[in-house]
Amino acid sequence: MTQERTRVAVVTGAAGGVGGRLVRSLAAQGWKVFAVVRKSEQADELNAIEGVDARTLDLLDSASLTAWARDLVEHDAPAVDLVAHVAAVAPVGPASQSDAQTWERTLKTNVEAPALLNAGLLPAVRQAQGTIVFVNSGAGERAVVNHAVYAASKHALRGYANTLRIEESPNRIRVSTVYPGQINTKMLRGIDETLDVEFKPEDYIDPQTVADTIIWIANAPADAHLTNVDLRPRQEVSAKFNV
Repeated sequence: MTQERTRVAVVTGAAGGVGGRLVRSLAAQGWKVFAVVRKSEQADELNAIEGVDARTLDLLDSASLTAWARDLVEHDAPAVDLVAHVAAVAPVGPASQSDAQTWERTLKTNVEAPALLNAGLLPAVRQAQGTIVFVNSGAGERAVVNHAVYAASKHALRGYANTLRIEESPNRIRVSTVYPGQINTKMLRGIDETLDVEFKPEDYIDPQTVADTIIWIANAPADAHLTNVDLRPRQEVSAKFNV
């Protein structure tokens, strides 16, 4: 009897609220997970989990991203069943006050890094006929006051993902995007504090819910392709951010 191959995932933003929950959930379900983090101490923490191989990578170092991904495919992961692009930055402020450094950092992290990593990982995803999931945002679907740079980056990511879906369809790769509303994470706490909005975690989506949604997408039956998933808080809270 042929032994079933262990499923393989690559997760960016693996030290964050959603990414960390996703890595731990996948590992608990028997996946081999390559977890991408920024700091060595974050990698050490995740490497203590069975089934997790954490790697440090600077998503702002555009020149190295595709080469890093190709090296991973060549030496460790010839077939990848799931790529989850979770890493993101979310600067806050009026459009009139956005500067070049903020634009560069945001676009590199939120758009360029996923695209360049995909360039190296695609052969392995094609081999597995796997799934690529982008964690976008409600800001990728609509205008949000004080989030011009972030919203622009997420709109760009949406365009990239939708195009990638069409191009990779003949290779039976599924490309999906999750558009969560407000999530109970450190990133949102920072946004609330910047905008002088009360941080109420009970009103927001639990990071585990987003992680479970990504796994649900990856586990979809072979005949189905979940393309775009809106994930909102049970009681809508977006209005308080439009101030």
